Amino acid sequence: MALEPEMILIVGYVVIGGLLASLGAHLLPVGGAPAAMGTATGVATGTVQLMFGAVMTGLFTSSTVSSFSNNIWLVAISGAVGAAIMITVVMFMANIMYVFGCGIVPVSGRVAVDPITKEPQTPYKTPQTDGHGVPNVVFISGTMGGFVGGFGGGLMYFALLFYANFTYVTAAIAALSIFLANAILAAYNIRGTTEGLYDPKFKRLPKALVSSLAISVLAGIVVLLATIGLPQGGI
Repeated sequence: MALEPEMILIVGYVVIGGLLASLGAHLLPVGGAPAAMGTATGVATGTVQLMFGAVMTGLFTSSTVSSFSNNIWLVAISGAVGAAIMITVVMFMANIMYVFGCGIVPVSGRVAVDPITKEPQTPYKTPQTDGHGVPNVVFISGTMGGFVGGFGGGLMYFALLFYANFTYVTAAIAALSIFLANAILAAYNIRGTTEGLYDPKFKRLPKALVSSLAISVLAGIVVLLATIGLPQGGI
């Protein structure tokens, strides 16, 4: 059986979406338990939860746009915007709690001077901590991570919906499942807290992309096999 162009696009978009998921996860401000105590920057949750929540929000906006448009760019960008808005709101509310609840100033623990605002960080950092809150450099990185991850999720959702002929619900669940696998791989690569783009752990990204490529190709093949075996009405 010859492969049709749509079948190749299914695998291609799933792979691209998976790689963007890994990149987006590495850009997020993950703080975990240390951030909950105000001794590290980022949001007090793990990589998987943070990425999953952002992309789920992005898929809500993608599914809404896909209900009246089959333009791949509109669907993907709507997912990116939805995910970016979600993560920015989370980071903003985290800062509200850090500043007014803990009485700490959001400062980076990985850079002495904020590369965006050029504001000094070290004088405001509490001794024996790795920074706290969500400073500007971390906020920008997290917003980029949400946008990139949401865009990848939108691409995968579009391919599953319009090329694989999945239903709206099945396409969303499949896209989230592939994202979850890539987010878990990213979490193992990050191992704890990260400030995103300007964190030394970001240099581990190439290894994560290799793992993400492998799992995304496998996921794309599974989707392709399911598509070939689907009845005309899809699933």
